[in-house]
Amino acid sequence: MSDTSPKTALIAGATGAASKRLVEVLLADPNWSVIGLSRNPPESPHDRLRYVRADLLDPKSVTSALDGASHITHAFYTSRAPFKEGGVEDVPSNRAMVKNMIDALETVSPGNLGHIHLVEGSKWYGVHAGPSPSPAREDAARHMPPNFYYDQEDLLSSRQHGQRWSWSASRPNVIYDFAPDRTRNIVPTLGVWAAMSKEMGIPLDFPGKNFENLSDMTDAVQLANAMKWMSTSQTAENQAFNVTDGDFFRWRQLFKRIADHFEIELGQARPMNVERWMADKEPLWNRIVDRHSLKPTRLENLAAWGFADFLFNQTFDVVSSMVKIRQAGFHDTRATEDTFIAHLAQYQAAGILPR
Repeated sequence: MSDTSPKTALIAGATGAASKRLVEVLLADPNWSVIGLSRNPPESPHDRLRYVRADLLDPKSVTSALDGASHITHAFYTSRAPFKEGGVEDVPSNRAMVKNMIDALETVSPGNLGHIHLVEGSKWYGVHAGPSPSPAREDAARHMPPNFYYDQEDLLSSRQHGQRWSWSASRPNVIYDFAPDRTRNIVPTLGVWAAMSKEMGIPLDFPGKNFENLSDMTDAVQLANAMKWMSTSQTAENQAFNVTDGDFFRWRQLFKRIADHFEIELGQARPMNVERWMADKEPLWNRIVDRHSLKPTRLENLAAWGFADFLFNQTFDVVSSMVKIRQAGFHDTRATEDTFIAHLAQYQAAGILPR
């Protein structure tokens, strides 16, 4: 399929962390149209975008939602079953959701479907279970299951045999973005942490154990650009690729940038259970909201303290190699610290975080 031929993308899980920027990236190309599949579809403000309602755990609802969509050429699976932060995730449900999407696609668009992309993550390498390969490379040995990513990719690979369509998979690490509608995002979480520290007149302490470890993250636009590239590049067919910013950082360095941005002192590492320590801080946050005339937002809708605990207590480097995807032809990069601060500034400009 040429770069200029008309393409229609199905995005399953169209309101999640990996999909919002993907919608924008695809629609910026006049050759793409998008069908977004979601349990709670938003309005469709674009003439090449429409949302449909379906539950990926209900195969009939998926097929029904896509009835008549025989023009789908590409599919992006960006969804995930509900899970508890840091733990082993639901394998049967996550596998079934991918299966139901593939079944529906092969029913409604068997003649036009050219590619299916699966979003995975760094849990592929076992970061949730303890020290993992670093830098992580795509050919690393699997850890002891369960791991739902293994089941999903194995299913996708096996279903592709004998088909005209190809597949690919991305493995981002910590997707971050300006995304006011998404709580599980380390940007507003650290923005709130810094704002509270400033309000209380204390330095910006690091509430974890890996202040000095190397880490990486994946800006949502970086991921979207990589997903589009993988779905249309022959060098990416039937393979998985790490997708990060292509940059490394230490939490100490990033916290120094955040402290400078909020004009407070950088503190020290003070390991704690952030979720427990933040349990009584709603009144403090309300005071900050009132003082700075911010948009009223409950803490539980803005900061993901359990996610912070998961990230800040990985007492080992978490770094993914980008060599494979660069050798295949994708060369985009992001300066993580600069991009993170730019996202913080967007939250401030939107009146969600104080300046």
